[in-house]
Amino acid sequence: MRLGRIEEASAIAKKVGDKIECNCRTRLNDVDGRMDSKKMWDAVRVITGRRQELPAVEGVTAESLNQHYVKISTDAHYQQPKYKTTVTQSFDKCQYMSDWNMFRILDSLPHTATGLDNLPSWFLRLGAPVFCSPLARLFNLSVATSVVPIQWKSAVICPAPKVSAPHSHTDFRPISVTPVLTRIMEKSIVRHFMYPAFQQSTIASSLDDQFAFRPTGSTTAAVISLLHSVTQMLNTNPYVSVIALDFSKAFDTVRHVRLMEKIATLSLPDYVYNWLVNFSQVVCNVLDTVATRQH
Repeated sequence: MRLGRIEEASAIAKKVGDKIECNCRTRLNDVDGRMDSKKMWDAVRVITGRRQELPAVEGVTAESLNQHYVKISTDAHYQQPKYKTTVTQSFDKCQYMSDWNMFRILDSLPHTATGLDNLPSWFLRLGAPVFCSPLARLFNLSVATSVVPIQWKSAVICPAPKVSAPHSHTDFRPISVTPVLTRIMEKSIVRHFMYPAFQQSTIASSLDDQFAFRPTGSTTAAVISLLHSVTQMLNTNPYVSVIALDFSKAFDTVRHVRLMEKIATLSLPDYVYNWLVNFSQVVCNVLDTVATRQH
């Protein structure tokens, strides 16, 4: 190409392209896209470079990772949050999810990972006209009785490497993949009950400087707020010192009983509070051994 031999260079490039295409096609021969689309797309991502194949780590197996996660997730002094006994169960008063809202949610489901129930998002989206009514009733019944189906509290743990070359169990971050229906209900509870409670005057003032898990909050908003504060201080000060703290395993070490004590102060119906307590109980984690072997 540099010598001006364009035709010869183009011919070589075509041969190289054909070899690459043949090699990629060969790598996909063992994958039946009609029977297992997930495997097919995983293979495509590896070939296109969007997902790199990670080398096996000596001494790290599915069982050892499972034991590691059990160890770091077990609290010997765990205290069970208590239910509120002032609940008046009435299914008629807990109709927070309508058939139409459920249809809209299912009809706009994005592509996402499938949980242990093996119900993919595309299937729920395709059957939205049929599924919306029974699922809406199931959601309303779950809130009315303050009970979360045990299947919705089960998750597949997919170990994701924190570093490019993992060497030990601590180099893997456990990503819990819950069923799609679980994620739908979590979001509906937060949007319908939690967000309005955050807007109450009794608590809104204490959340003014909080950006996580809020409708208008984001890391971008936090950076803008910090930049604004520093800029304002520099108008009257020669310099500004910023101290940043990072808590190791912050979410893994939150005590449920203390968290529920704080949630109990929010303006939430008692049956919703009890639903949250039930959701925090008996979470069954099942390790995805296939993902582990790939790592």
